[in-house]
Amino acid sequence: MPTLLLTNAERRELKARAHSLNPVVMVGAAGLTPPVLQEIDRGLASHELMKVRLSGAKRKDREQAAEDIAEALSCAVVHIIGHVLVLFRPLPEED
Repeated sequence: MPTLLLTNAERRELKARAHSLNPVVMVGAAGLTPPVLQEIDRGLASHELMKVRLSGAKRKDREQAAEDIAEALSCAVVHIIGHVLVLFRPLPEED
């Protein structure tokens, strides 16, 4: 699945919108398991913009996890700050 690309203006606007959000999903020591990816997918399907907490991982591991999530779920990584990852995937348009 292709990852979603954002312009700098879109990224800036999404960062501002995500500022007040709390993490919805927390990735623990087990890492990105299928149930965790499924929960992130559900969150993006209903909220379009969400935060995910990646606890206990080194910086390289967090960046790799962000890339893996974006690739698996066709979403965009808006921002990684510390152990928090901000993800965006537009809601599907209704007919």
